[in-house]
Amino acid sequence: MRIKRIDVFQVRYGLHDKSYAWSGGHSVREFLSMIVRISTDDGVHGFGEVCPLGSAYMDAFAHGVPAGVEELAPVLIGQDPTRIKSINADMDAALGGHNYVKSPIDIACWDILGKTTGKSIATLLGGRAVEDYPLYRAISQRLPKEMAKDVAKYRKQGYRKFQLKVGGDPDVDIKRVKEVLKVIQPGDVLVADANTGWLPHQAIRVVNALEGEDFYIEAPCVTHEQCLAVRQRTNLPFVIDELITGVPPFLRAYRDHLMDVVNIKISRVGGLTKAMELRNLCESLGIAMTIEDSWGGDITTATIAHLVGSTRPEYLFTTTDFNSYIDFRVAPDAPMRKEGRLSVPSGPGLGISVDEKKLGKAVVSCP
Repeated sequence: MRIKRIDVFQVRYGLHDKSYAWSGGHSVREFLSMIVRISTDDGVHGFGEVCPLGSAYMDAFAHGVPAGVEELAPVLIGQDPTRIKSINADMDAALGGHNYVKSPIDIACWDILGKTTGKSIATLLGGRAVEDYPLYRAISQRLPKEMAKDVAKYRKQGYRKFQLKVGGDPDVDIKRVKEVLKVIQPGDVLVADANTGWLPHQAIRVVNALEGEDFYIEAPCVTHEQCLAVRQRTNLPFVIDELITGVPPFLRAYRDHLMDVVNIKISRVGGLTKAMELRNLCESLGIAMTIEDSWGGDITTATIAHLVGSTRPEYLFTTTDFNSYIDFRVAPDAPMRKEGRLSVPSGPGLGISVDEKKLGKAVVSCP
C-alpha cells in the first residue's frame, strides 16, 4: 500500500451561539477548517482535520495548511501510510515546526491503518478503556451575569464541567467567577481559563481575591516563568495549556511542579502519534489530562474521542465535543453529545463516514 494522492479541502463552520470570545479581545464568528484526505493505490482513503481558533491563537494559520501540505507531499507520495512513525520522522525532517500542518496528515494515516486492519483507532492507540465519557462546555467571555446564565443553560443540557473564559480585566474576571459559582452545583467542575491573557500581577490579584473557592486556574500567563510565579502564590489547582507544544516543555513543567492538569491539544503537538506520547507520559507520571484540540467538526471530534477512549479514565480530567458548537456536519454518523456525554466510535479507523460531497472542490491536490 502506498500514498497515491493528498487532497486538502476547506470548509467553514458557523456557531450556534453566533460568536465565541476569549482573552485579549479575541473572538470568532466562524471557523475555517482544513480537511486532508490521503488516498492510497489500493483505494483506501484516510481523513484528518485541523481547525485553528482564528489566526491569533497558537502557531496555526488555516491558509498555511495547503501550502504546508504541498511542501510535504514530495516526501509522502509513494510511502506506506501505515508506517506512521516513519511518516512523522520524514515530515519533521522536511518541514521544521508547523505541527498544525502535520497533524491532519498523521490522523489520516491512523484512519488508514484502522481501516486496513479492521480496528478502531482507539484500539490501535492502546485499547478501548471506556465506551463513553463526560464533556465540558466552554463558556464564551461575556458580562458576568450573562456567563452565569450560560452555565445554567448548559447544565440543563447535561454538562457538569465548565471552562469559563477569563483573562481580561481582573476585577471583571473576579466577578465572572463569583457569578458562576452561584449557579454551580455540588459535583460540578469549574475552570477559569485565561488563555494566557493576564500578566502575573493581574493573575495573582485574581487568585488572592478568590482564595478558598473551589475551581481551577488554567493558563494564566504567556511564559513558563510567569505561570510558575502565579502557581507559587496559590493553592488553587493549576491547568497548563498553551505552553505544552511537545514532550520537552511538558517535562520542564513537570519538573517545576507547574501543573496538576495538562491540556493536550492534538494539532498543537503534531497529531495523534505525538499526543499519544504525551498521554502515555501523563499516565506514567500521574498527571490528569484535558484531551482536545484548538477547534474542529465531526472529524476532529471523532479523533479526540479515540484518544480519550483509549485513555485510563482516572487520568481524564475533561474533554469537549466541538461538533455540537457548530452548524455544519461532514460526517452524519460522527458521535454527538447525549446528556453531557460522548461515545467512542466503534468502527474501523475513525469509525465515521465522511460525506465527500460536502467537502466541495479541493483547494490543493498532490500530485
